[in-house]
Amino acid sequence: MGSVLGFPGADPADAAIGARLRRWRDQRGVDLEAMAQALHIPPEELRLIEAGRAHLDSVQLGVATRHLHLPVWALVSDTRAY
Repeated sequence: MGSVLGFPGADPADAAIGARLRRWRDQRGVDLEAMAQALHIPPEELRLIEAGRAHLDSVQLGVATRHLHLPVWALVSDTRAY
């Protein structure tokens, strides 16, 4: 993705995962700092992830879904995997 004025471009897949992460985190009542701590990243990086401007790797996806008590598909798709 390109950038504008030095800001990184948002990848549509990362933006979708970030939006789902924020939605589930809010629904589960998990605050941003607690989620960042579980992922071993600073809260600022989690804000970037939720905005679609940073990427969650597969290990972080697993940690996030376990912390939120979700199946992995809940962050990567809006359609149930089963």
